[in-house]
Amino acid sequence: MSSALFIEQLLNGLQFGVMLFLMAAGLTLIFGVMGVINLAHGSLFMVGAFACAVVAAATGSFWLGLAASLIAAAAAGAIIEMAIIRKLYNRSHLDQVLATFALILIFSDATRWVFGSFPYYLDIPPILQGAVTLPGGLQYQLYRLAIIGAGILVSIGLYLLISRTRLGMRIRAGESDREMISALGVDIAKLNTIVFAVGAALAGLAGALIGALQSVQVGMGEPVLILAFVVIVIGGIGSIKGALAGAVLVGVVDTMGRFLLPKLFTIFMDPSQAATAGTALASMLIYIVMAIILTIRPRGLFAANG
Repeated sequence: MSSALFIEQLLNGLQFGVMLFLMAAGLTLIFGVMGVINLAHGSLFMVGAFACAVVAAATGSFWLGLAASLIAAAAAGAIIEMAIIRKLYNRSHLDQVLATFALILIFSDATRWVFGSFPYYLDIPPILQGAVTLPGGLQYQLYRLAIIGAGILVSIGLYLLISRTRLGMRIRAGESDREMISALGVDIAKLNTIVFAVGAALAGLAGALIGALQSVQVGMGEPVLILAFVVIVIGGIGSIKGALAGAVLVGVVDTMGRFLLPKLFTIFMDPSQAATAGTALASMLIYIVMAIILTIRPRGLFAANG
């Protein structure tokens, strides 16, 4: 195994982690402020991907598609919050799970009805096509590096939004005491809609960015949603910093596990058995890591109120 191949897989894990962060940041923001378990977050990921694919195909511009993904996902999120989620704030988490699970089915069937069951494909914009040479002579896909860069910019933007703006101050206050900021004159309903729309836009952005690396199809958000929940549990529910740390950890562990474990098992197994056993263990690895972290830190790495 060459060092170049190892570094390439490490960068792939980082890119995967950044994509998970875009999903998990919105999810943990929504849960931290509103206390809502939103299983439909993966559907907003899908909405962003389809909006980008359709607009990019119609206009020939990936960048217009990217803007459309943000607008479509944010609009869908705001409508969901005002029409459905707003009625669930004082209900049990079971009611929230059932209602948002129903939204998954509605979004999936509606998307299949409008766009059909066949996958769509996004082209990487010409400016981001090809590979770049990294230190050491490693050739790495420019678009994947751009995703990593976009994730870093989004994390910085979220930090500044939460810590340096009046809206961020209200979001942090809403996490601690919703009743108090409502009594102080803050329109809590408007704040909830804004937070939900921001979280949805991040999910839509993730869907659009990953859509150029894989097909855009119905149901593409559900597998990512499961990993996003793992991320926020590891990082600490309600913590943006925890979402970033958890996402990078999950992305790197999952990618490197799938790359290294089959090779490791060839030491004492024949190649076919090693591939089977290594792949099976790799698929469980992030859950093993989650169990270990929760044993040591039950509220996650960076608990929001810890």
